[in-house]
Amino acid sequence: MKIKEVKELETKDLVEKIENAETALAKMKLNHQITPLENPSQIKAARRDIARMKTELSQRELNK
Repeated sequence: MKIKEVKELETKDLVEKIENAETALAKMKLNHQITPLENPSQIKAARRDIARMKTELSQRELNK
């Protein structure tokens, strides 16, 4: 998810996406421990996407 896409989301949608991404990341990690993923860099990309979304959320809270 690009930064531009994150900034266009509303706050409640952003929170929802963060929760969904975190659960998807947890499932991905669990699946990777059982049987290795074809592309383990997906975990890294998911972590970075979550970080981008959390950063934008904290920026919005600071600007209030």
